[in-house]
Amino acid sequence: MYRDIPEQYKELVEPVVDEHGLELVDIEITGGRGPKGVRVTVDTPACDGRVDVDCCAKVSREIATLLDASGMIDAPYQLEVSSPGLNRKLARAKDFAAVCGSKIQLETRQPLQGRKRFRGELKSFEAGLAQLEVDGEDIEVALDDVAKASVVYEFSGADFESEALVKSAKAEKKAERKAERQSARSGDASKPGQKPGKKTGKAGKKGHGRHSGRRKRLAEPEEE
Repeated sequence: MYRDIPEQYKELVEPVVDEHGLELVDIEITGGRGPKGVRVTVDTPACDGRVDVDCCAKVSREIATLLDASGMIDAPYQLEVSSPGLNRKLARAKDFAAVCGSKIQLETRQPLQGRKRFRGELKSFEAGLAQLEVDGEDIEVALDDVAKASVVYEFSGADFESEALVKSAKAEKKAERKAERQSARSGDASKPGQKPGKKTGKAGKKGHGRHSGRRKRLAEPEEE
């Protein structure tokens, strides 16, 4: 939840996100074996999730630079910046208000009517109160009592149709690239002293919203 973001992370990350015309939704810090995970979720002011990959990559690079300089993380870490996605995380009041009429799932901090997990339609959200219809019953949950929540995306026939169109377009593009390579090899073979298909130069890396970093421990903490 947005309110649970550690203040030092919020102060470092939020200005970067704001500069790109986006809003900070949540920051999740995960530990365990391997590098620590820092997952930053951003969205547009309209809460529509329309954040392109290039923008996520730019935000990620800038946040990584600040994290490395700050010394807040003194061990290997994996930074990921992304939009909410289909099963979007609901971390702020405006996130709930934007998905009224959708099916959501949430978990409360303390048991409510003998349970902590709820799944149903979000009927309305006003004055910090979420009205849900769960198993035919109306339930009211205060935002302050929510530990975590997300949209439950329901796939439709249109989704599968769109997926089929995407796959078809990718197949056509792949066939075009294959034909171009074959044509290039044919042209290269006609030139004396040049190996077919030989190319020079390095391809640039495609941007994404992930960054791996490592920060050396600057000083050992003093013993109390």
